[in-house]
Amino acid sequence: MRNIGPVSRRWLAEVDVYDLADLKQVGVIGTYRMVCAVKGKKVSLNLLWALEGALQEIDCRDLSPECKAELKQLL
Repeated sequence: MRNIGPVSRRWLAEVDVYDLADLKQVGVIGTYRMVCAVKGKKVSLNLLWALEGALQEIDCRDLSPECKAELKQLL
């Protein structure tokens, strides 16, 4: 998946999210919450941005401030 590095990939595997299809099924917010439940405070919002970027198939740095604000509100 785009934007997902090796550490994040391992974290996602711990919650059974292995590819874009899994991410679409669970959703960005659900996936982020599951990883946070397992990893706790180690997880930053950068993972949330990376997941959304992967879902949209764009670089996470290209997410708009409005998109990021909406994601934060959904948490």
